[in-house]
Amino acid sequence: MIDLNNIHSLSEFQRNTKQYIQQMEESEKPIVLTVNGAAQIVVQDAKAYQKLLERLEYAETVAALRQGIQEIEQGKGVPAKEALEGLRRKHGISR
Repeated sequence: MIDLNNIHSLSEFQRNTKQYIQQMEESEKPIVLTVNGAAQIVVQDAKAYQKLLERLEYAETVAALRQGIQEIEQGKGVPAKEALEGLRRKHGISR
């Protein structure tokens, strides 16, 4: 969630870049930059961005697993042996 106290103008950020970078590294929270008073850019340090990507990947994996389980419960699944045999035939892979 974006901290509404952490919104600054792009001009201010440009004047005090080192200070803002240090702040982001310490807090691991993004800064919203405004242009002409409107929010335009979100800036965050690389470590926090990597953490965000990892959390997104985890959430997407959990969602995919839940969908797969739901499909199996609805009878839409195919037994693993049958699915693997179909893939072998489709791609010309011998045993």
